[in-house]
Amino acid sequence: MRDLWDGLSVGTQDILTAIALALPILIVGFVILRGFAPWPLIRALAARFRLPVVLFVLLVAVSVGTGLGLVAQERALRHGTAQAADKFDLVVAAPGSEITMLMAAVFLQPSDVPLVDGPTFAEVANARDVDLAAPLAFGDSADGAPVVGTIADFVTHLTDGGIEGRMWQETSEAVVGAASPFAIGDTIVPAHGIGDAVEEGAHGDLSYTVIGRMAPTGSPWDRAVLVPVEAVWEAHGLAPGHAPDSPTQLGPPFDPDYFPGTPAIVIRAENLAANYGLRAQFQGTGETMAFFPGAVLSQLYTIMGDVRQAMSVLSIVSQLLVAASVLVGLYLLGRLIRRQLALLRALGAPARFVFAVVWGFATSILVTGAILGIGVGYGAAAVLSRIVSERTDILVEAGIGWTEIHLAIGFASAASMAALIGAWGATRVGIVGALRG
Repeated sequence: MRDLWDGLSVGTQDILTAIALALPILIVGFVILRGFAPWPLIRALAARFRLPVVLFVLLVAVSVGTGLGLVAQERALRHGTAQAADKFDLVVAAPGSEITMLMAAVFLQPSDVPLVDGPTFAEVANARDVDLAAPLAFGDSADGAPVVGTIADFVTHLTDGGIEGRMWQETSEAVVGAASPFAIGDTIVPAHGIGDAVEEGAHGDLSYTVIGRMAPTGSPWDRAVLVPVEAVWEAHGLAPGHAPDSPTQLGPPFDPDYFPGTPAIVIRAENLAANYGLRAQFQGTGETMAFFPGAVLSQLYTIMGDVRQAMSVLSIVSQLLVAASVLVGLYLLGRLIRRQLALLRALGAPARFVFAVVWGFATSILVTGAILGIGVGYGAAAVLSRIVSERTDILVEAGIGWTEIHLAIGFASAASMAALIGAWGATRVGIVGALRG
């Protein structure tokens, strides 16, 4: 059976899972409603008590939608961070925390990390199978956006060649990210430091002219200002990476004796096997560490997976509490209509018909709320995605998928089973006492 299930497509598995979750409602509904036509009476009750019914439906919809939106947001954030790290095949840095370096190199978070020196960089850049070895230099900012020094080939790699304008040819030129407020032709005056540690005017009259704009990457690099790495080194009074008597150039090859150091080297190799070989070569040497950003993200995803499970449990608990509140409200509402139900019994309606009316009434509210909750969840996920994207500069696009649909169906099924209790209680009301009371 397991082999048969694994042989099905993902879409087929999702559909079958949804059907399985909906089966309790379908089976119980068929058994309870078989032979009866309670819907005209249910519609009449809903019309008479329209305000409480609308409030109950909205309460369920908001509860379900909020839970679905949070779960969808976690999945979208996972996808967005993976996409942001997609161009960072392998990162080599000085020994330290992989997570810290991941946040610095991929997500441009300010970090105080050690540097890889010139001879070590040369060893990495000249290693077999290395197609690209891009140094990164941090430390400056412009209007809150990070200024990153690197080489032209890395910018081309990051955007797959999608650049409006042209690539820099001098240290006074810059290429900005797709979401940068700077336009081609603008002049940028960098400040030393990032965030609260900014020192305006620390670099004198240094400025950059924007001559290009990158295509969107869906990462914090969309806000960055990219300049030749030599420009960042020179701005901080360091050697430019090339011997004084060498021809003027930007980018590799760098002279190890005049290489000031870099916190991270982004490597692109010929193939996946070469990446693993390079990681083994530069991991744990005492001078460097090498890691796959995707692998480090997987570790974070494990933590996020635990968080997602906790969020799912909290979502389910909150939804069940809401369902319980709705059922209590329906019980109180049932007390108001007990004379009508007792009158039905007195006129000869069987107890199972009263049971069917009460259960159908409650389940209709719960199912309608769950369906509307899917729409509320979609809206909540869209709003949360926009907020997270603005706060993190990571492109996060959340939507409602089969996971969220399964949660909504599961909630509706569980709540409808709980409604059986209220329906059973309605049939236990004495006819004579209800008519007199």
